[in-house]
Amino acid sequence: NLNEDGYLIASDDELLGVAPPATPEADAVTAKNIVGEAQALGIADPVVDPADVAALPGVISESGDIDEIVDQGANGDGASPAAHEPEASFSAASGNGAAAVAPAPDPAFRAAPVYKPNFTAADLQEALQVVQQLDPPGVGARDLRECLLSQLRFHQAQLALQKNGNGTAQVLQDAIAVVDQHLRGLQNKQHREIGKAIGRPIEAVQQALEYIRTLDPRPGLRYNIVQPRLIEPDVAFVKHGDEWLVIMNDEDMPQLRLNPAYKKLVTRDGVNDKNTRDYVKERYKSAIQLIKNIEQRKQTITKVCYSIVARQQDFLERGIDFLKPMMIKEVAEEIGVHPSTVSRAVASKYAHTPQGVFELRYFFSESVQGPEGGGTSLLILKRRVKKLIEEEDASRPLTDEQITRILQSQG
Repeated sequence: NLNEDGYLIASDDELLGVAPPATPEADAVTAKNIVGEAQALGIADPVVDPADVAALPGVISESGDIDEIVDQGANGDGASPAAHEPEASFSAASGNGAAAVAPAPDPAFRAAPVYKPNFTAADLQEALQVVQQLDPPGVGARDLRECLLSQLRFHQAQLALQKNGNGTAQVLQDAIAVVDQHLRGLQNKQHREIGKAIGRPIEAVQQALEYIRTLDPRPGLRYNIVQPRLIEPDVAFVKHGDEWLVIMNDEDMPQLRLNPAYKKLVTRDGVNDKNTRDYVKERYKSAIQLIKNIEQRKQTITKVCYSIVARQQDFLERGIDFLKPMMIKEVAEEIGVHPSTVSRAVASKYAHTPQGVFELRYFFSESVQGPEGGGTSLLILKRRVKKLIEEEDASRPLTDEQITRILQSQG
């Protein structure tokens, strides 16, 4: 078939090569019933989101994520039919393997028809227990505490069966006591207080902490694998002799050129119709402007990169700790453009340097004045604080005043 402009067209059926899909009325009814039943037990929001239909039992996602794996695993475990019925409640679980907590029902929906579910809260609890028995340990937990406890008790059971459980019986017992009652204190590094509470020395608490660190707080995340995004640098900072050069990585970029045939159409010899000639002339000017804009953006990036190289030679030659504070406004004034132009030019652009690949925005950071008036990059200051916290004695954590004094002594 041809349209009025002479282009080949095809119907949707011909393009798909299949019969048109059936209406989703049946799926919509199923979704409404399941959500309604869950709503009656206070575990779901009454509004049916069309996107939730894909998470219902029988609708398998192409990504093979945790919902699908759990659904398939639970159907083959020999549990009672009552335990299988509410499996749909798990499809709303987050990607990290912990069950999502549903918001409270909106009072505006109180007048809706009262649903009479054919399963009870006990059935739901049984279904949750089935899910929590699946692999990996910790999946289906309702919070971090339950997730870690599930993994600890799994290793404890494996150790009791003399299988491949990790850790010793005493370390596991201490770790369970810490996670069960003192998880918040552990996060606040109150090791001495925790030891007194569970009747164990501080060394035992630290051993339990080391074991807890080997656990997975997001056990379901391993099934939602996201392919890493490969970054190809847009520019390279290369030292040639005593001079730093900025080399644009545009070899693979297509070169835009104007077709000479269209240039002929602008003249009277090319086409006699004035309207056609004016239209071609307008498009021709737009194409020229586009090419100029692209070239101008490239020149702006080059100027910005040379400003970075001029200011950050210590970083390029000696490492990240020598990064100097640099503001977008300063560079914009130096190259004679508006700060927003610089901000747009460096957005999502990467540079290959002797220290690795960095986003161009990485080189811009605020300055923090030191005790002697010298400026330090805020990014470097954050790195120093992080290093101090990582290297501090866990039993005697540094106070803010101590960290401040150490940073001041470092300049």
